Amino acid sequence: MQFILASLGTEMLISLAMLYLLLGMASLSVGWTLRARPQSQLRLQVNSWWLIFPVLTLSLLLHPVGTVLLVLTIGVLALRELMPFGGPRFGALAAIVLAAVIMATYLRPRAFDVLMPLALAIQALLYWRHRAPHMLAWLLWLTLCYSCGFLIHYDTLPLDARQRLSWLFYLYALTALNDVAQFISGTVFGRHRIAPGISPNKTWQGLAGGVAVTLVLSLALGRYLQLADARHLALYAVLLAVGGFCGDMMFSAAKRAYGVKDFSQLIPGHGGILDRVDSLVVTAPLLYFLITHLNESHP
Repeated sequence: MQFILASLGTEMLISLAMLYLLLGMASLSVGWTLRARPQSQLRLQVNSWWLIFPVLTLSLLLHPVGTVLLVLTIGVLALRELMPFGGPRFGALAAIVLAAVIMATYLRPRAFDVLMPLALAIQALLYWRHRAPHMLAWLLWLTLCYSCGFLIHYDTLPLDARQRLSWLFYLYALTALNDVAQFISGTVFGRHRIAPGISPNKTWQGLAGGVAVTLVLSLALGRYLQLADARHLALYAVLLAVGGFCGDMMFSAAKRAYGVKDFSQLIPGHGGILDRVDSLVVTAPLLYFLITHLNESHP
């Protein structure tokens, strides 16, 4: 354990401690404000992050094996949620696709970069033409596999091991806190809905709150971990906050198509694993492309 903690570095350990402190402050604040409503959606959702944060922390502590284990965990839970919509052979074929994606990221990363977008484009076209429930399940599954593959793909970045792990931590932190901030801001200040036909709880105030919190966190965490200059970090924050919102809306649209509120009741206040990783589906590949194409200057 001492070796594992040392591999994270002092800066990341301190950053982890500060994020847990922020989560604790959010939990106490929401708990006090809603002390008369112990089963409120906001309270359940904020407190459930105490289940999610340790899982992400463990994946970082066990990196790089921890990242693969995280991808497998997400995949298994997501597969269970999509199987009712995917048809009789969906489970076995989807498991093969996930295994192939994990292997390709290690053995044939170039093939992963070419074949997965091609498969997604073909599946999106098929669903657009036929609108069949099982085709939507495959579209969601391929999207998830492609995005989760990028979590493993971060180890191919032309950076040293500490920087690669720091970027992965940065991704998890910004994606998670953006979700928390958007939900709290939308619940407390939300007045103007963005797309009530898709997700009636999403408001412009919630989105603005998520962008503001993500911007502050990106500048503080990114500069502390020496990931990029302030200009790049500010740009990343805005794009990731909006990207996370778009991922949420994309999966909300899928739930509307299926006529369900949540994919499951796995996580109190959140729904299923697909309800929780919907933002990460967009932010994981987005940040990877931002790092490889825009992060040319180093602090």
